[in-house]
Formats: sequence, C-alpha cells, structure tokens
Amino acid sequence: MLTIKTPSGMKDFLMGILTSSELEDITTRLQIVKMLIAKVPQRKIAQQLKVGMATVSRGSRELKQGRFKHLRQMEKTRADLRW
Repeated sequence: MLTIKTPSGMKDFLMGILTSSELEDITTRLQIVKMLIAKVPQRKIAQQLKVGMATVSRGSRELKQGRFKHLRQMEKTRADLRW
C-alpha cells in the first residue's frame, strides 16, 4: 500500500479488496476518531453516526494508546489553518 502514490490509485486498490460495506465501515471509524480528536462526547458521536457505544469506545481506547498519530497531526494542522 505504501507504493501507491495517488488518491485514485488508493481508491482503486481499496475498492478492489474491500466490499462496499467494509469501505463504509472505514469511513465511519475515521469519522469517529476525528470527532474524538475534536472532543465531541462519545454518546453524541454514537447518536450522530448511528453506531454503538462499544464502537466509539474502541476508537477512544485506540486513540489513547497512541494510534492515529498521523490523523491527529492532520486534524491539528487543519485547525491551525483556520482563523
């Protein structure tokens, strides 16, 4: 996957190995993490995204373990650019 250099190449690759449901799950999980980084309460995330609290809690636990560093930095950079 690291050799894929373009967004369209990555999209093509992911569409080839994942079902549409799996792609949707990935999108939802990324939204969960972004909302957690933005300090949105877990219960509100679960309600807005129509997912279980366990799914949100898992994302929170992974975030606390230091995963998603690149995503966290990307969100911080985006926030720094807004003013």
